[in-house]
Formats: sequence, C-alpha cells, structure tokens
Amino acid sequence: MSHSNEKLLEIKNLKKHFKVGRKAILKAVDGISFDIYKGETFGLVGESGCGKSTAGRTILRLYDATEGEVNFEGVNVHGKKSKKELKAFNRKMQMIFQDPYASLNPRMTVMEIIAEGIDIHNLASSKEERKKRVYELLETVGLNQEHANRYPHEFSGGQRQRIGVARALAVDPEFIIADEPISALDVSIQAQVVNLMQKLQDERGLTYLFIAHDLSMVKHISDRVGVMYLGNMAEVASSDDIYEEPLHPYTQALLSAIPLPDPQLERSRERIVIEGDVPSPIAPPSGCRFRTRCPHAMDICAKVEPEWQEYRKDHFVACHLYNDKYNEEYKERQLQTQS
Repeated sequence: MSHSNEKLLEIKNLKKHFKVGRKAILKAVDGISFDIYKGETFGLVGESGCGKSTAGRTILRLYDATEGEVNFEGVNVHGKKSKKELKAFNRKMQMIFQDPYASLNPRMTVMEIIAEGIDIHNLASSKEERKKRVYELLETVGLNQEHANRYPHEFSGGQRQRIGVARALAVDPEFIIADEPISALDVSIQAQVVNLMQKLQDERGLTYLFIAHDLSMVKHISDRVGVMYLGNMAEVASSDDIYEEPLHPYTQALLSAIPLPDPQLERSRERIVIEGDVPSPIAPPSGCRFRTRCPHAMDICAKVEPEWQEYRKDHFVACHLYNDKYNEEYKERQLQTQS
C-alpha cells in the first residue's frame, strides 16, 4: 500500500466531552493528535468504549468538538462555517456506519437511499441521469440494478453494507470514515467488504479512516495504525512497526491476544493479560490513564501524564518508559529483578 506525503487531515488536540447529569463530564475523546495522508488507510484501534467511534464522528463534525482542530486540506472543519461551506465539506467527507441495518432507512428503497446525497448536492441534471448514477454505483459495489427498487430488510448484512458503501460513494468523496464497517458481519463476508474497499481506494484514490477493534483485519488494510485508550492516543506508527515492534504496554497486550495460525508459535509466545476493567471516562486515573492496568507502572505514572513524543522516525508513543527523564525507576527495578 502506498500513499502520498501530502497531509489530507491534521487532527490537533481534539477533545469531545459530554455532560452527564448535572455536574459529571464524560471525556470520550480527550486531546488526541495525528495526521492522515492522501491515499492512505489509517487504522484506529482500541477496546470498546475507548472513544474511537466518537473521534470519527467528531472529525466528520457529526459531533461538535469541545476543543481542538480538525484541519481538512488546511481548513479547520470546526471553525465557524456557513451552511454552504459545511455542505461542501460534507460532500468531501463521508461515513460508512457499523450497523448496516440501523443506518439505512427501512422506509426508503435502495434507489432513494443512494440517491439522497445526489439530490442534496444537485449532482444529477435529470431523473434519468440520477437513475443511471445509482445503477452504476450498485454495480460498482457488486449489486444488481434490480436491487434498486427493494427495501433494506430484503438484503443480507453483507449486501446492506455494500449499499452503505454505495451511499457514501454517491457524492464522490475524497475521505471516508469507516466506523467498524465489518464487525456486524460474518467472517466470510468481512473479507469481501474489505477487498471491495481496497479496490475502490485504488480506483478512486480514496483516503480512509478505518475504525475497528479487530487488530488482525486492521493490519491487513492499514498503512498506519493509531492505538487509543480511554480517550487518549497511546501509539501511532506504520502498520509493520506496530505489529513487529509495539512500544506501548497496551499495544503489546492487544497484539499478544491475536490468535496465531501456527500452533507451535501460539504455544511459545508470551500472552500479556491486562488485569482489571477499563476505568470510567467520567473519572479517569491521574497521570497515565493506562497505569491502573499496566504491568510496568511506576510512581511517576500516577503523577505526570506522559507526553506525546516521536520516539523513532514516524513512530509516536505516550509512555514514560520511553522518556529518559522518568524511566530510571523502571531500569532500576529491572536490575533488581534480574539479580
């Protein structure tokens, strides 16, 4: 997989907080920063509840950001914009949702669902052209023209997700956020949908943010991977670097849980078990958010939040183990253990 060195998106210190009850604040996304380059697939992974879907929706401005910037082609999506400007943004940035049944209006035909974006953005000059565009989109995603007059309940999960892909493509976007697009599908269908997305990316020069919790599938599709934990970014690197040399203890634990096809390798490798439950985003731990479950936690981890740093070229991590100022304590402990 290849991509250009031109940034399509710059996400800077993005936060999305929700009020819960009278006083509590849920910090779903709490200061994340990363870039997405033109033509690449950026995989965003983490456990359920880590904030990755909220991040995707905030990037697309389905949610207004509490703080921070999302710069798309150099323009802040969350800057105050007129309806006309927002409409132009909406055409360039589209979303494929997790549940293909819940995201399709059951009262609309497939023709109406796919043509909705075409109508909003006035992309067809006549009813005939509109129909022709919908037929072409159906064929592009591997469905037939006769499917256009049916309703969502008449299709399988995989077919419904193909309709969702066709709807996203209808306005010729540059950037698509795929929010767990395969997690609700059978394993045999998952590969078909991922292969379709890769084919469309090659043909149309699309850029993807691929949100998932299945790390093995993310490796297959992504150029670079970002790992989220409790509203923060833990690590960002190329797909190969993340899978071969993960730095953050959380990333290491996630990867150790992926089953290996070779039983001998499976038996010989060390499984890192993360103890305890994910803390509440309403009351996250002080310092490093992962420290309550981290096997390498030090005293400093409770006091100081790790800074986001480029530890190796294009390999970013937020962990005190990689900061010489703080990791003396860890080195000392390792020496004591060995002796």
